[in-house]
Amino acid sequence: MALDGTDGADVTAMRARELGRKSVVVGDRVALVGDTTGAAGALARIVRIAERTAVLRRTADDDDTTPEGRLERVVVANADQLVIVSALADPPPRTGFIDRCLVAAYDAGIEPLLCLTKADIGTPDAVLGYYAELDLPYVLCRPDSDLTEVRAALAGRVSVMVGHSGVGKSTLVNRLVPDAFRAVGVVSAVGKGRHTSTSAVALRLPGGAGWIIDTPGIRSFGLAHVSADDLLHGFGDLVEGTVDCPPNCEHTPAEADCALDAWVAQGNADPRRLASYRRLLASRAGEIE
Repeated sequence: MALDGTDGADVTAMRARELGRKSVVVGDRVALVGDTTGAAGALARIVRIAERTAVLRRTADDDDTTPEGRLERVVVANADQLVIVSALADPPPRTGFIDRCLVAAYDAGIEPLLCLTKADIGTPDAVLGYYAELDLPYVLCRPDSDLTEVRAALAGRVSVMVGHSGVGKSTLVNRLVPDAFRAVGVVSAVGKGRHTSTSAVALRLPGGAGWIIDTPGIRSFGLAHVSADDLLHGFGDLVEGTVDCPPNCEHTPAEADCALDAWVAQGNADPRRLASYRRLLASRAGEIE
């Protein structure tokens, strides 16, 4: 996304040598010099990368004691909305993955939006019930829907779309941006999608109504870059329950005085949410896969 000089044209550019090792990621706002006409064969140079307002990150692994966990990947820069795409069936929704995306979104200061696809063959009740206490915004998609609700949620935003392969993300992108030509995969007999997108790409919505950044289908969303304390930000329905916890409580099952168990037992939060939070804590500590 150029800061100046392109007049809306698609420009091919390379990173200038003076930027050194500073990487350019999808969503970065950059300044260009050289031929910015967008004409065939034209080449510009990226000479400046603006300060990023938000950075969505993930790691390959949760455990920051492992090489994979320490390897931090920037998914996208400067997005203001994370669209978590999940199918309601074929493959079935995975709330554990959604929970991870929510943690990453809140850690990055990006607003989440849950996009539930394949609403023609599955119902959203179970998923929405699981997140009832969060008041999480969501949209439903069917193959025959006109996507009015989705377009309204994306209008004027820079939205990054994440999801497992096979959930219909690329199909949705192609419907929103008809000339995107994103590769569409199929779901195998065991309910697993095949990876089709191989790189993140920013696409302007028709009419200049905003941007969507399509990302490759991912199998995991490692959170080693998120502190144990900040993991709780993705579980807003549990935060109030920690008020009565002793100082430095780690909120694990081993903490006899952790107030979260009583909070959930009193019906203030779904037990599955506490279990998911503790799985993330254990995974981050390298205790479970």
